[in-house]
Amino acid sequence: MKKIWKKPILPIASISLASVMFVNAIPETPVQAKLNVQSQVQTKNHLLPLGTPNLQEKRTSMNLALGVKYTKINRGETSSKDFYTVDVAFVETQKQAKELLGNLKKDGFNRAHIIKESDRAVDDRKKGPLGYIVRIGQYQLEADAAEMKNKLSEKGYSGLRTVYTGEDGEKTTGPWVVNVLEVDQDRFNGHMVPELANDAVTGKETLTQIADRNDAIAGVNAGYFVMGEKDGTPGDLAGIFASKGQLVSEAINGRSALILSSAEGKANIASVSTSIQATSSDGAVREVDGLNRKPGLIRNCGGVGGDTITELAKHDFTCKDGSELIQYTSVFGEKTESGDGMEVVVNHAGVVAEIRNKRGGDIPSSGSVLAGTGEAAEWLRDHARQGMKIQVKSKIIGDGRQLKLNQTTSMINGGPRLLENGEISINAVEEGFHWEEDPGFYYRFGERRNPRTLAGIKENGNLLFVTIDGRAPGWSVGANFEESAKVMKSLGAVDAINLDGGGSTTMTVGDDRVTRPSDAAGERPIADGILLVE
Repeated sequence: MKKIWKKPILPIASISLASVMFVNAIPETPVQAKLNVQSQVQTKNHLLPLGTPNLQEKRTSMNLALGVKYTKINRGETSSKDFYTVDVAFVETQKQAKELLGNLKKDGFNRAHIIKESDRAVDDRKKGPLGYIVRIGQYQLEADAAEMKNKLSEKGYSGLRTVYTGEDGEKTTGPWVVNVLEVDQDRFNGHMVPELANDAVTGKETLTQIADRNDAIAGVNAGYFVMGEKDGTPGDLAGIFASKGQLVSEAINGRSALILSSAEGKANIASVSTSIQATSSDGAVREVDGLNRKPGLIRNCGGVGGDTITELAKHDFTCKDGSELIQYTSVFGEKTESGDGMEVVVNHAGVVAEIRNKRGGDIPSSGSVLAGTGEAAEWLRDHARQGMKIQVKSKIIGDGRQLKLNQTTSMINGGPRLLENGEISINAVEEGFHWEEDPGFYYRFGERRNPRTLAGIKENGNLLFVTIDGRAPGWSVGANFEESAKVMKSLGAVDAINLDGGGSTTMTVGDDRVTRPSDAAGERPIADGILLVE
């Protein structure tokens, strides 16, 4: 029988905020069993700002190690007013909505209606409604909504979505399941580190596997990443990643990142950009477009060198550039991405040791490989000949000042920022979570409730890692950006950031996963996690 705990656990405390009714839709885990047997003390202080203030809430906590506390929060209950329905489309104007409504009625769908979505991103300068939802049906069973979706599809309608109204972002009673890790860095004697799946950029692994492999006492999923080959290298960090003083992935320029530790010895959240240059011994200088990824595909955009369609951040979108210089180090894997172009192998002293007329060769354990496509390949041919030297230097700018890397520096991509200096400050438009040509993207990503992974810093320096389960009616409905910011503020954070969420949202405690996967296939393989290791 597998051990539940790898290391002794400190005494357990439990706090219950009134009695609570919630649907236990999955079997009780060993951690839940340990939490649920504890005595309960009632209090009404510090309720989560989810739903109405009078909702029932239960909190139970356990100390995992000196300076590390885990708390599980169950809040609210399933609302009798929520139901399943079908979103036919999200359109920008009322005229478009009315035209679609008319078409539906002509096709015999007489119960469709229009909902105005008034809320826009906090930093959206455009005024007026975000758009209009054309919706049809009211069902207690998801299967019945799916049947209506199929009927609409048979009539030629596309872009259909079966949704649960408890996830709309409007008033509901929940329920919610929230997991909180609080780390007092002054008291915790272990290490808090970001870890790559498979200890490499390439490939993915579940957080449970990453945590087990590193003997972690707790862990949480981390940054955004490339999921499929059409968007780049699967497992590539879609934004900045630095660990143990090594910059592994370039920033989505201007997007917020979590800096777990810095040269100054403290954690913070900053708007981060990177600038990387290759300088030849003949004096020629060329911008390095990226690190440890497939040339030509820039997930979440925010790159340099003339990327199309934009050099600004654009979430869940892949920008392109046919002329890129990419640096690979051994953390990428054994070989570079194959394809047209050329490569040069640079040894540990910066000397060009090998020239390759196509991409896809071995990566040395020390030194690096510079791969070029288009004009960048020509630059390598002219300025990276055998025996010449190539020096690659990186600069990281955070909130307008240069950030230095040392052996304790760790950086994880995320976004948008949620709290700054104790105030709600959600910069979703600035960080690319609003698509001008498709307002429905922000509605689905930021206004609707989804599973969330959040990180925050309290005034006393303690770190908070929070997950909110979602897409699970009867278990937990998730949270939108504004609710996420309010949750972090209520837990004591003064600065906070949204990390990768949705199907990636996962937290482990000991050998136990304490979150419920929202993907039908189960726990999603991810690119990186943040681990607490003793």
